[in-house]
Amino acid sequence: MQKLRRTMLFMPGNNPGMLQDAAILGADAIILDLEDAVSLTEKDSARILVRDAIKYIDYSQVEVVVRVNPLDTEFGPQDVDVIARVKPDTLLVPKADVEEIKLVDIMLAKIEEEEGYLVGSIKIIALIETALGLETVYEVIKASQRMVGVLLGGEDLTADLGITRTKEGEEIFYARNKVATVCRALRVDAIDTPFTDTNDYEGLTKDTARAKSLGLTGKSAINPRQIEIIHAVFAPTEVELKQALRVLAAMEEAEKEGKGVFSLDGKMIDAPVINRARTTVELGQRLGLIER
Repeated sequence: MQKLRRTMLFMPGNNPGMLQDAAILGADAIILDLEDAVSLTEKDSARILVRDAIKYIDYSQVEVVVRVNPLDTEFGPQDVDVIARVKPDTLLVPKADVEEIKLVDIMLAKIEEEEGYLVGSIKIIALIETALGLETVYEVIKASQRMVGVLLGGEDLTADLGITRTKEGEEIFYARNKVATVCRALRVDAIDTPFTDTNDYEGLTKDTARAKSLGLTGKSAINPRQIEIIHAVFAPTEVELKQALRVLAAMEEAEKEGKGVFSLDGKMIDAPVINRARTTVELGQRLGLIER
């Protein structure tokens, strides 16, 4: 079953205390960050710290993702080589483009063979944060069979575009829409950019709801206090669950009567509505909101 990635919590890779507590904060996935959160002088020590954390801390309740440095820096190749040997669940590849993803894929395959891991067992999430990455996101996803998702980096993307990042997020509407659509087409997760004001809970709720309405399947977070709100937004509501269950019950009755088409509350129910109802019920079951 596909992993839940409603929330992906960034944790600085150079903070031992935060690495120790990361697994119990409630996020679906944790991103142990070796890139933006770590200064140049601490890159090497952070890499070792994250490596040892994965080896010795019980992260079994969360997906462990490591954001490595770009491969065109002196740190990126070392990050991949050291971290992959302790088998994190996933690598988050920054400034992702087709060539970068292909290179990471090759490096991972070599390390997996050397370490005796199943080839392909370490997955990849592409961090889309440049205009080039956004416009080639389809090809980026197709560049590796390890790809399980895309994370949109709104801050770096708007910097690359030379525009101002705002709370309202209108400037990344196209980016969100494109990432969501392409990810849905290729059946991988579409993770939204973080909401950077950690004290604005109303703004976070609105921003997360906007992302969900566009088809993104989860949201990254930079503070544990954001997790509960994001989970609440991405969970089906009681009304949505009840309606989905009614649709499926009506479908079963129609099938018993040999009807290929049926209506509910005066509205024709077709395959897209049924599929949406099934998805809603499945998510509700996985979250323990309804019984299986």
